[in-house]
Amino acid sequence: MTSADSHKQRDWVSNVRARLVAWDLPTIALVGGIFIDPPIKTLVWATALVWMGVACLANARRCGRRHCYFTGPFFLLMAIMVVLHGQKIIWLGPNGWLWIGITLVVVGWGVLWYLPERVWGKFTDRRASPNAGP
Repeated sequence: MTSADSHKQRDWVSNVRARLVAWDLPTIALVGGIFIDPPIKTLVWATALVWMGVACLANARRCGRRHCYFTGPFFLLMAIMVVLHGQKIIWLGPNGWLWIGITLVVVGWGVLWYLPERVWGKFTDRRASPNAGP
C-alpha cells in the first residue's frame, strides 16, 4: 500500500458516511440557519462550526489532509465570531450575518479548502500516526 493509499484510507473527506456526519450535515444546518432568528441562529451556527472545526482537526491528525490544518482552526475562530456577534459583544453592522456567511464561503471553502490542496497536494508528507485510528 502506498503512502497516498494509506492517507486516503484514513481520510474522512473521502468516506461518504464520515463526510456526511462531519461536514455535510453541519453545512446543511448553517444554510438552514440563514432563515431563523439570531438567538437560535447563533446556537446553530456556532455548534455547526465547532463540530466542523473539531472534525477537521481530527481528520488532519488521522490522515494529514492538508486543508484540514487550515479549515479546522478557521471554523473554530468563526464559531467564536458567531457567538460574539450573536450576543452583540461585537457589532458587525446590520449585515453582520451576511458578512459571516460570505467569509465562511469565500475564505473557508474557497481559499482555505481549495487553494492549499491545489498548491501543495491533498495530504502532508508526514505519515498518518499509528495511534490515529483505523
